[in-house]
Amino acid sequence: MGKIGIYGSSFDPITNVHLWTANTILNRCKLDRVIFLPCSSKRRDKKMQIEDVHRLNMLHFAIENNEKFIADDYEMNQNAWNISTYETLKYFKSKYKHDTIYFIMGADLLIDIGNGKWGNSDLLVKENKFIVMARNGINMLKAISTSPILRNNDDGETFHLIDKGLAMEISSSYIRDEFSLGGDPRYLLPEACYRYIKEQSLYI
Repeated sequence: MGKIGIYGSSFDPITNVHLWTANTILNRCKLDRVIFLPCSSKRRDKKMQIEDVHRLNMLHFAIENNEKFIADDYEMNQNAWNISTYETLKYFKSKYKHDTIYFIMGADLLIDIGNGKWGNSDLLVKENKFIVMARNGINMLKAISTSPILRNNDDGETFHLIDKGLAMEISSSYIRDEFSLGGDPRYLLPEACYRYIKEQSLYI
């Protein structure tokens, strides 16, 4: 039985920080694989800057030399109003029946789940395991202890908290802004992705 982390994000575009974060979690948490899961452009709470095909192409370019990294377009292919992390994790647990599935997220999302802002928040926590990355200004232990949803569904193995060494804050939006303003964020993302953006004239 293996251990798989599900790393969801817009990846608009994927950055070197995404890759560094995934690799750090892979090693610290002794995962066998990390699945990069780009979110759907049909979501009402997010607005993508480029078409799905470009985000997915760059994701494949970025991880092509790491056999422990996998790209999956499951959420990209789902209907907007049917997408939820709870249903997504049910899908992956069914697909990888003999493995343990972990959802990778930041501490800011932990607070949102604890406040019941996600669909099926109670069941989501009760039935799944999470790897939670620290965010500046957020006390993860306090977030868990003060939320009935989080603390009442924590069996001691529900949350794997990573509180050191993941505080790099180079975002996809920063890179998009640099491109749109004529900057050159070449060394903030994989070289193949940088070339693809230039060739396809994306983010300008």
